[in-house]
Amino acid sequence: MDDTARARNAALEALADVEPDRLRETIGDRLADAAVTPGVLSLVTARALDPDVHLGEVVDRAAGVQLIYEGLRLTRRLSHEEPWESAATPESDIDADMDVLAADVLVSRGFSLLSHTGAAAAAVEVVRAFGRDQTRRDRVGIDPDDATALDRNLEVDALELAVVAGTTAVGGDPPTELLEYARELAADYDGEFPPPGRALPETTADRIADISERAVSATER
Repeated sequence: MDDTARARNAALEALADVEPDRLRETIGDRLADAAVTPGVLSLVTARALDPDVHLGEVVDRAAGVQLIYEGLRLTRRLSHEEPWESAATPESDIDADMDVLAADVLVSRGFSLLSHTGAAAAAVEVVRAFGRDQTRRDRVGIDPDDATALDRNLEVDALELAVVAGTTAVGGDPPTELLEYARELAADYDGEFPPPGRALPETTADRIADISERAVSATER
């Protein structure tokens, strides 16, 4: 099983007990088509730092990162589109309400998966930063370029959280250079991660391992 499938399946399994059925199906449909770049990066990071790591011990962290990102991404879309204002039928209104519930469930379940890990504090900060950014974005008269930049912060924060989750899974904290690399990866995407199958560059694992080795060498001098 490749990392894309691992991350997606772990995210879906974490939501298997969600009720009612329609809500679970709404979330499942969203995850089935989602880019799983944040979740995959968590797995790639852990394996790059410790080739012997058992990925079964990391998948819950990967799922947590992915769920938080998906929930916030859905929240971002809903806040921009305001679907209730354009709802043509009562059914459309219900769909919008269901999306709000789905966003809440995604974020809360993601928190649950990360709450007892070394990535818990970073997960909290991602949500706080998202709230601050969206509040600033909604200000009247904000420059469109500034609004776009604030939106893109979510992708940056999601990849930073991913490397934190992957690094702490093997008993360490990410060096500053690794967080910077996560930001570089996010900058390569235009506000959205690539579709399934093209989650990360092929050189990602080698870059992470190299960054880690250099950070360790620097501390040993």
